[in-house]
Amino acid sequence: MTHRAFMNQTLVQGFLIVSVLFSSAAGADRITGRDFATRSEVIAQHGMAATSQPLATQIALDILKQGGSAVDAAIAANAALGLMEPTGNGIGGDLFAIVWDAKSEKLYGLNASGRSPQSLTLAEFQQRGLQHIPPYGPLPITVPGCVDGWFELHEKFGKLDMAEVLAPAIGYARDGFPVSELIAHYWQLSIPARRDQANFLETFTTDGMAPAKGDIWVNRPLAKTLEKLGRDGRDAFYKGDMAETIARTVQAAGGFLTTADLANHRSEWVEPVKTDYRGVEVWELPPNGQGIAALQILNIMETYDVQAMGFGSTDYVHTFVEAKKLAFEDRAKFYASYW
Repeated sequence: MTHRAFMNQTLVQGFLIVSVLFSSAAGADRITGRDFATRSEVIAQHGMAATSQPLATQIALDILKQGGSAVDAAIAANAALGLMEPTGNGIGGDLFAIVWDAKSEKLYGLNASGRSPQSLTLAEFQQRGLQHIPPYGPLPITVPGCVDGWFELHEKFGKLDMAEVLAPAIGYARDGFPVSELIAHYWQLSIPARRDQANFLETFTTDGMAPAKGDIWVNRPLAKTLEKLGRDGRDAFYKGDMAETIARTVQAAGGFLTTADLANHRSEWVEPVKTDYRGVEVWELPPNGQGIAALQILNIMETYDVQAMGFGSTDYVHTFVEAKKLAFEDRAKFYASYW
């Protein structure tokens, strides 16, 4: 046997041995030894970002590399998610934020949720025989608070110009991005319930079909909207032509939103609330957000020996579910009762 042949044989044998070792450990996490796999933590020196879409995360990192603040990066990622994950994000929605400012050593809370149209009263729902606000259609539409939230955050914590912050989302909206698998799945599922809403099919489908995994999706009208916001500021959304178009479209669909509702909107800086869970401070925003329910769940769970139960055990799951049921019942009755 030649030296080269011996080396090759040794490498092959080594590969086989490693393969066997990996195969035998496939049923458990190699580091923790648990029956389920866990992810290694992400470690970085100068900054990090986490979103539900890899391209949005990359945008946030790029903004940080350009000298932007963490808030700049968050706004940039949020704008991108409105394009890339329209099933759960968008400038037609609301925004809630908790920001730790290292300079002032203070935690800031922003409630950038929009109010219900002033002309939509309880009597209107009662006349229609409605006991609850419907999940779809024009009646649940409130003033979109997201855009004002961006500018409030940016004014207090931003470093780059807003045009620079929105530029990545504008580029992807104009030139297209590849739709990822899970978003494509939920995009398709959303069509039946929304296909009759004004402009939905024209905006979010191609011939009535959602984009499939890997399709390049373009939204040039959104690119133009974001360009105008970067150039003209938040008033471009809440006043003028854009506000008139929003109000007119909602009213044509049977809704109540008016230009006055949009013009009068303002976000609110609020004091975050906290609880102590086994020596760890956990912070949330006060209502109208529902984060305080999480604090209530923690307060309930702290009275039980969770470690003795074992994570994922029957006792643990049962106790946790019951704690959630209690908190959610209080949420429905005391945090945001129907009427």
